[in-house]
Amino acid sequence: MANILVCDDERSICEMLDIALRRDGHRVETVQSGQAAKKKIDGALYDVIVTDIKMPNIDGIEVLRHAHRISPDSAVILITAVDDYEAAVEAVKAGGASDYIRKNPGLVDEIKLAMNRVLEKQVLSKQNFALRRDAATRNSLDNIIGSSSAMDKLKATVRTVASTASTVLIHGESGTGKELVARAVHVCSPRATDAFVSVNCGAFPETLLESELFGYVKGAFTGANQNKRGLFEVADGGTIFLDEISEMTLAMQVKLLRVLQERTVRPVGGTAEIAIDVRVIAATNRDLDKAVAENLFREDLYYRLNVIPIRVPPLQERREDIPLLVNHFLKKYASAAGRSILRVHKASLDTLCGYEWPGNVRQLENTVERAVALEMTDELHVELPAERPKARAAAAGVGAAGLPEVASAAVLPEGVNMEGYVAGIERSLLQHSLEQSNGVQTKAADLLGISYRSFRHLMKKYEL
Repeated sequence: MANILVCDDERSICEMLDIALRRDGHRVETVQSGQAAKKKIDGALYDVIVTDIKMPNIDGIEVLRHAHRISPDSAVILITAVDDYEAAVEAVKAGGASDYIRKNPGLVDEIKLAMNRVLEKQVLSKQNFALRRDAATRNSLDNIIGSSSAMDKLKATVRTVASTASTVLIHGESGTGKELVARAVHVCSPRATDAFVSVNCGAFPETLLESELFGYVKGAFTGANQNKRGLFEVADGGTIFLDEISEMTLAMQVKLLRVLQERTVRPVGGTAEIAIDVRVIAATNRDLDKAVAENLFREDLYYRLNVIPIRVPPLQERREDIPLLVNHFLKKYASAAGRSILRVHKASLDTLCGYEWPGNVRQLENTVERAVALEMTDELHVELPAERPKARAAAAGVGAAGLPEVASAAVLPEGVNMEGYVAGIERSLLQHSLEQSNGVQTKAADLLGISYRSFRHLMKKYEL
């Protein structure tokens, strides 16, 4: 099923194509002038545009050029009369038009054939892109490292729910590998050959998240110079993964709820609804039951998302998997760095197995990566990051909260560099806000009382 725009100054042809294409299940809009077609293209996204060449004022070639500029993903099929033939051929040769068809008694059948060719090409292109992108994650269950009973149970759950089309809500602490689990559900499902699109809902301000998810049309906001498909449309036929769903604002939650209920999206600034066939997998590291009770998360959306809940256990609950994970990360980073590190030093492995790992698998991976980068022998030695002693922190001018303290005039060091001192304070504030917000940048910016744009600027300034 496709979104189709038909443009012809002959009403009979518009009506004939409208009836024929709707019978095939397509959504069809018709206009009878090039000016009306350009206006439609500005306000909606079409998979295929069928236009006559010879029309008063604005002809089909101008409609083609406008579509190519504003909506480059739309395929254009030209309808030509005999005297338009050369113009149609030139348009196809130039790469703008997908096909051209002469007006004749078999026009409807020829347009259907041309449209099927165009749509099949679009589907193949989409599938090839998805296959290339997901090649590295094709064996996603193998990428979930662990042989503990907790992980065996998790893998069994993934296999069971993958065959369904139900919405999944993944719970788990930060760093446990929730996206790996989401990818595994997708790869084990009948949708595996279609797109898997991942979105971190906490990484975008509300207005930007809406346009990313639902797309936009030209002129919807400053800088919207052409139509753009949203990530829900990109994921059509496949899976969309909404990470950090709890960071979505209440206003965006209402819009997402409508998409889940209606299975349609409306681009920002657009007027037409676009039907989608997408499996939704969401993830959060927060207690959504508590968030619902505190009116921070919509109850109706929670029930829509929590059809099939999956809990990813923290590393503390599966310590027996730590040696497997360490060896997996050792092979990964030693190979990437061109190092010949054959094994992990026993004392180091014992240390790793005994650590609490508040940052879970992500923290363990970062620790092994750092150790590999510093190792000069064929045996990996790992040192855990030591807690900063209070005395050392005090000597460095760091307070109880871990932030630099402002020195009084009586103890101000001679020749203090004010610019560097203030920079240290700013950097520490950024780091602590990220820790308190579990790495969600929009929330960290709110904690500091600054805009997301300013927060991103400071992050880049201090290379965080």
